[in-house]
Amino acid sequence: MIPPLLREMMSEDPYYKVCARSNSECEGRITWEHTLLYAGKQIQEKWAIIPLCWYHHLGDGLNKKANRQIVLIRVTEEALIKYPKLKIYV
Repeated sequence: MIPPLLREMMSEDPYYKVCARSNSECEGRITWEHTLLYAGKQIQEKWAIIPLCWYHHLGDGLNKKANRQIVLIRVTEEALIKYPKLKIYV
């Protein structure tokens, strides 16, 4: 579950209105995926959550590797300081 303040920030950001993997296969409403875990918990950071249409998040188009690659493009070195043991497999 996304904390209310983070949910509000994401709701106001135009990035979260369109599927991050937007292509001709997109279908359904936009959902938000927590792409990474740290110490067994979802990372509750804006950079670690991406918008995906239903098809790419919950349907046959789900591809965790592609989703993690999107996060790697978005994250900064500064943001990763908080997660020193994070291993991202793509």
